[in-house]
Amino acid sequence: MAGILDSVNQRTQMVGENRLELLLFKLVGRQHFGINVFKVREVLQCPRLTSLPKQDSFIKGIAHIRGQTISIIDLSKAIGGPPIVQTENSFIIIAEYNRSIQGFLVASVERIVTLSWKEMMPPPEGAGKSSYLTAVTEIEGNMVSILDVEKILNEIAPVSVELSADIVDESVGEKLGERIVMIADDSSVARNQVRRALEPLGIKMVLAKNGQDALDQLLAIAETCEHSITEKVALMVSDIEMPEMDGYTLTAAVKGNPRMEKMPIILHTSLSGVFNNAMVAKVGADDFIPKFQPDELAIAVKKWLGNSK
Repeated sequence: MAGILDSVNQRTQMVGENRLELLLFKLVGRQHFGINVFKVREVLQCPRLTSLPKQDSFIKGIAHIRGQTISIIDLSKAIGGPPIVQTENSFIIIAEYNRSIQGFLVASVERIVTLSWKEMMPPPEGAGKSSYLTAVTEIEGNMVSILDVEKILNEIAPVSVELSADIVDESVGEKLGERIVMIADDSSVARNQVRRALEPLGIKMVLAKNGQDALDQLLAIAETCEHSITEKVALMVSDIEMPEMDGYTLTAAVKGNPRMEKMPIILHTSLSGVFNNAMVAKVGADDFIPKFQPDELAIAVKKWLGNSK
């Protein structure tokens, strides 16, 4: 266990092409879960927690860790399971999402595994809108679930998608005409946050549930264009972490296709803490916007739509 805890920070400095490293953990029961190591700052045994009056029921308490006061979320309870009762034998995963630091209370931490995003499958169709999963995979005969952390956090503290009045500009969409913007993200919550944030610009949008879905849609559209896909798709906003095909691989595939290479791509991800500029330049992305600040995203979209031909 000590080896896992000591190695997390070192492993977060790695960025691979269409691969990820998962930190495996358990909540209540035998089910395995995973979190991308790139999101993880630290793993430690659960310290003494302080309860606050009127705190959200999913918040187990707060902890003072390395000079910061961090809210600790009972991850089991947050996804509708039983609460984790024995905190003294549990662990805290300190992670960065959407420019803020959270602590996730888990029952145990197992190990780190390296996988290809091709091995990560979307959750079963029958999971429904209430599902807290963005992907599933199988490791040594065990099913591992990847949680939709953005959905969990949004239920605890909803993210504002309202644009400032001076940024709202429906003429952006009027100038585009019938041209669309592609939004690719494996989290249904994140997709809808982007869609709602950009609606005040008056643009038409098409949504994709992962990188492979986005690429399939784009290739089909490109076949209907005389010269370039930009005749019909003006811009793509893509997450990086997605099952089947990540945003880096999607970007490289688009930029490597003569019919699609001129389409601007904005990578929009919660991987802000360990973001690798060299990797973005390597795959040819045009911009990077860390999640989630609606004004910043809208400004970038307006900029690249202005540059799109």
